[in-house]
Formats: sequence, structure tokens, C-alpha cells
Amino acid sequence: MAFLCASCGQHYANDSGRWCCECGGLLEPAERTVFQTAVIERGEFSLWRYRKLLPLPEGAEPVSLGEGWTPIVSLELAGRPLQLKLEFLAPSGSFKDRGTSVLVSALRALGVGQVVEDSSGNAAASLAAYAARAGIEAQICVPAYTSPAKLRQIEVYGARTIRVPGPREQAGERARQLAGETKAYYASHVYSPWALAGLKTFVYELWEQLGEKLPEWLIYPVGQGTFLYGSYLGLCELKEAGLIRRLPRLVAVQAERCAPLWAAFAEHSPTQIVEQERQSTGPTIAEGIAMRSPVRLEQVVRALRRTGGQVVTVSEEEIYRAQQELAHQGLYVEPTSAAALAGWQRLRESLPADEPVLLPLTGSGLKSAKQISSGE
Repeated sequence: MAFLCASCGQHYANDSGRWCCECGGLLEPAERTVFQTAVIERGEFSLWRYRKLLPLPEGAEPVSLGEGWTPIVSLELAGRPLQLKLEFLAPSGSFKDRGTSVLVSALRALGVGQVVEDSSGNAAASLAAYAARAGIEAQICVPAYTSPAKLRQIEVYGARTIRVPGPREQAGERARQLAGETKAYYASHVYSPWALAGLKTFVYELWEQLGEKLPEWLIYPVGQGTFLYGSYLGLCELKEAGLIRRLPRLVAVQAERCAPLWAAFAEHSPTQIVEQERQSTGPTIAEGIAMRSPVRLEQVVRALRRTGGQVVTVSEEEIYRAQQELAHQGLYVEPTSAAALAGWQRLRESLPADEPVLLPLTGSGLKSAKQISSGE
């Protein structure tokens, strides 16, 4: 299977080792995977049950820690049913393990011995864990504000961390610079088509676990948008295979303090955008979705429009309350993950009561020390 540049149409072999096109464009699989139930390895209870549906270099063997096949739990909140898929139970504590397992498996098959990544925490911890498993040296550029819990996790796996002052995007610039200086592979979870392929397995699993059907609504916390967009690609495959009648509606949740997708999707007036920015004072506790210039913004907007979805923003207080509400249900997640529930709570009364809703809970609360006080 080849990769295709979404900007200029250039093709690359999937063993070329490129992380982006020569033009700087994003790479995607050139051909849509044909989803076939016959190739599912039903005795394998990890994402590698879908091994034959993944665009890996020939001869690649899984670098796995048991990621995928996470449980689904059902709740009733405010008199409404809700389903939650517990992605925070992944080996490194976040959904990022889906993409990282596939990415690192491909890189090991290509003989890569050193990688560089940038992340606000979860993707970095995931790459550090899987690089250690594969015997690959990892250097991680993190924003200086990254929570101490996430930094400790990255370092305990043996990766070298480089703290970069300034906004999240500065860490990305430093990582790409470092990759050029050291000839290390830029193993970006945002750019990598292998990482996207791993994220598609989330909806493959949903379809299987829910009895070969899907909910009407899927609500995600969104920063760069890779999880939502990877899910969209997987949903399209299921529909083209005739396994679902229509695509679920996708909803992206962003913090009010950092909501570039909200502005791009809704095409708000300058006055509305200025008002939103006026409210955006200080950093958000949902640090995992604090991306002011998302790399895949156009693709995410397209996915939302094609599914009849929407974008909703939530306040810091709403995120805090959602985190507490989940904790009182026995589910301890980081604020970024709780933003999805806060988004559902904003939308709840406008959603038809008979249309099922599911949220992925993306990251463990053990990773984040950042919280706000009630009423702040």
C-alpha cells in the first residue's frame, strides 16, 4: 500500500520512511482499506486482531503491549443513557497507544534506531514506552508547561526529554529541527499515516463490541484532531463495506480558551471570534487539546461536515465539573478527557433522546496534576 499527499497528490511507498510530502503536505493511505470481517483474527484481543487491515511494510511484526479492545461501560446521567469507551486503560494510559503501536512496528521493520517526537504529554509517553519495547532510542520535545506526572512517565521509559518554552507549536518546531540535526526519524503522531491507521481500530472495535452496529453520536475532545479524523476514516471503510447504513455524527469538543476548530468550522463572524478570544484568558487545564494551529484542521472540518457533526466549546469550570462527575462514577480521567463529557452536557438537551451517544475517555487522571477549584 502506498501513501498519498493530501495537498499535491504525490505518492510514496509505505516503506519510504517519509513522515510528510516533499511539499510539506500530510500523507494518508493512497487507497481506502477494504474492510473484511473474514481477516479479523478473532482470537487476538488487542488492536492486532486487525493486523491484515493495517498498511505495514512487508515483514513487519507487531510491537505490542496489549493495546486496544478497551471496555465499554454504560451510565445514566441526568436521566439520559451514555456509553463510554475506556481508552485510558491503554498500556501507557491514553488512546495514543493505538497509533504508536502501529507506527513503531513500521519503524522497527524499516530499521529505524532513533526517533524524535513532540507532544504535550500523552503521545510522548506512548512513544517512549513503545520505543523502549522496540529497542529504539527516543528524544521527546515537550512544552515547558507539561504536567510533572507526564514528564516522569516519559523519562522512566528511558527517553530523553527536552523542555521547550512557549506555546505547544514551539515544541514541534524544535523536534523537527532536532530530527534534521541528528538524522533521527520524526515520529510524529500528528503527521504519521501509520498512527492514523492505528487510530482507525477504535471504530472497528466499537462496531464489533456493540453487536455490529454503531451509536448515532461520537463525541471527542479535539486538539490536533487525529483521533477524530482517524475514526472518520475507519467509519468510511465500514460504510463502504456495507456494514453500517450511515456514518455516526462526529462532535469535536474544545476548551473555550483554545478553540481554533470552533472558529474554522462554524465560520463565525469576526465579532464572535473576538468575543471568544476575549474569554480566552490564561491556559486551559485541558492541556492535551491546547493546539492553536492544528495540523489536520482542514481534514477534521471536512470530516465533521460530511457526518453532519459540530464543534462545541466548554469552559474551565465545565471541564472541572465533568471530571468530578466521572470520578464519582469511579472513572478517574484527566481534564482533557473530561472535556468530552462537558461537551455532551452542553449538547444533551438538543440531542434526540432515542439516539445513542458514546464518548471515548482518552487519558488517565493519574497523568495530570492540573485541576481548578470549583467556582474559579
